[in-house]
Amino acid sequence: MRYLIVVTLIWAFSFSFIGEVLAGKIDSYFAVLVRVSIASLIFLPLTKFRGIATELKLKIMLIGSVQIGIMYLFFYQSFLFLTVHEVILFTIFTPMYVTLVYDALKAQFKPLYLVSTGVAVLGAYIIRYHDVTSQFITGFLMVQGANICFAIGQSAYKKVMESHQDISQRDVFGYFHFGALIVSLVAFGWFGNTEKLSPTFTQWGVLLWLGIVASGLGYFLWNKGACEVDAGVLGIMNNALVPAGLVMNLLIWGAPTNYTLLALGSGVIAFSLWLHHFFMKRYQTH
Repeated sequence: MRYLIVVTLIWAFSFSFIGEVLAGKIDSYFAVLVRVSIASLIFLPLTKFRGIATELKLKIMLIGSVQIGIMYLFFYQSFLFLTVHEVILFTIFTPMYVTLVYDALKAQFKPLYLVSTGVAVLGAYIIRYHDVTSQFITGFLMVQGANICFAIGQSAYKKVMESHQDISQRDVFGYFHFGALIVSLVAFGWFGNTEKLSPTFTQWGVLLWLGIVASGLGYFLWNKGACEVDAGVLGIMNNALVPAGLVMNLLIWGAPTNYTLLALGSGVIAFSLWLHHFFMKRYQTH
């Protein structure tokens, strides 16, 4: 639990750093590549290359390629279409996706979950009531793509490591970043804009912080913490990122927003989460 709390505080700054300092100013694929490359270099000397089953290496690489490799591609692009506080708020859907993904792996379908998800979408609509454009929809869908990737990665890593409790996570976590690095290299080579590759001193500072602290340290502690708690606590801590990130953005950065619609929409989304947990308990008793 303590690992999840520490990372929540670290990541609370990340949203604003990306949205206020990097988004639209330097190429997003380049930013992702730099961030993942730094994290990979940090774990390179810690990685155990011998004595680890090839199958386990590949599984962790695949998890990393999804949880942060593909996720970052969606996440960074979303800031081009949404405000920072909207990106932060729309990450609140992640616990729902954790449940849906887990049920999908068990070949189960629970239709009531579609109701809670629909209510959450209504909350998102309220926040942008007078300005629901195609750009907003695109950004919203990109955040959901990032949420799904993050949910898949968390669940998969927890499941894999529960089957390999005799292995130190520090010895194998480098493969997580190596998998993400492959995705980042391919994405930058294919989509990167070479005209936006000149970060300022401040932007380099943010990239270093994101690579070393938010990614290198953050994802290791988050996934390690995820292995030490049950799914319910993990879902709660996913949600804790939202108020922490909003406080940083709205108070420190002073981002302009319609507080009435933000409060109303946030309330509806919060209700959808309560509804989701209510449905979870209902299914568990049947």
